[in-house]
Amino acid sequence: MNAELPEESIDIPVQGSIIKDPTSGWLCVEMQKSGEVFGTRMPVKISGTVDGLPFEATLLPLGNGNHMIPLRSALRKQLKKDQGDEVTIRLLKRIKKSK
Repeated sequence: MNAELPEESIDIPVQGSIIKDPTSGWLCVEMQKSGEVFGTRMPVKISGTVDGLPFEATLLPLGNGNHMIPLRSALRKQLKKDQGDEVTIRLLKRIKKSK
């Protein structure tokens, strides 16, 4: 049985360069002060857009109050973007764990 998880509408713009996370090696955008924004330093599941294309991801904590927004290879190929390129991300929904 697949119960839908509750969603919270949000509208958070994030602009930044695609970087390579030194720990995981994943390509991502670092979201500054996201721990304060979301009220947690734990993973946060979201959906939104990157340069207008829809995506879903789990924001991963970096241990400094910021989260990384991982950008999958398939999405980067669609965007024709890679490490060092600028992107505009719009976080539109926070998907919360069901209790």
